[in-house]
Amino acid sequence: MHFVRLLSVVALLAAAPPAAAQKQPNAAPVKPYKAVAIALPKPVTDAGFEALRKQLTEAAQRKDRTALSRLVVAQGFFWDRENGNGADKRKSGLDNLAAALGLNNKDGAGWDMLATYADDPAASPSSAHKSAICSPADPAYNSKELDALIDTTDTDPSDWGYPVSAGIEVRAAGENGALVIDKLGLYFVRVMPDSVSASPAYIRIVMPSGKSGYVSIDSIAPMGNDQLCYVQDGGSWKIGGYIGGGDPQ
Repeated sequence: MHFVRLLSVVALLAAAPPAAAQKQPNAAPVKPYKAVAIALPKPVTDAGFEALRKQLTEAAQRKDRTALSRLVVAQGFFWDRENGNGADKRKSGLDNLAAALGLNNKDGAGWDMLATYADDPAASPSSAHKSAICSPADPAYNSKELDALIDTTDTDPSDWGYPVSAGIEVRAAGENGALVIDKLGLYFVRVMPDSVSASPAYIRIVMPSGKSGYVSIDSIAPMGNDQLCYVQDGGSWKIGGYIGGGDPQ
């Protein structure tokens, strides 16, 4: 089972040691590296799945547990965590989902997370749960090439992300209106800590050429996100499980 859950880009930068972040802009330029191509996940073209996503969005926006309960399997909900199955078989699927996302926390981000999942039209088959599809889906890529890239650059997997679309503009500085110096193709890019970025809306990346620049923070996705999973239940799509999260609440 794939349990390498990397930090999000935002968390990655926030977790960087202050000294490293301050030294990075003055460090020697990162050397060029071999580009590892990706193929972006494709949307699920199923009318029933589209209907579920629409209903899920509406329920999340209203924080409507009654409406949400109709969109979650009553039994058999799975919750895959790094230290085992977090689902309580004695509880309903809704209760387990609420625990996984923290929906019972009035000040938490659980409902917003649910809306974000619903907004993603792409999903990929689960390797651990037959007939389940999970979102957000990771892109397709050659895992041996990525492993080699990580080894040759002496980096960690969490140092890498990928553009959410082709043609993302790379700017000379981390601010709106800065000169566009390049555009990204569909390949992994290295995410770098940077203490001098003028705007929190931008992050510094290094391209395969070795040249660095800034891109919008929401234009780069990390690998290994937590995932919401869907299954066919009674002839319709429903939420069937969750991958990620911490200890049961």
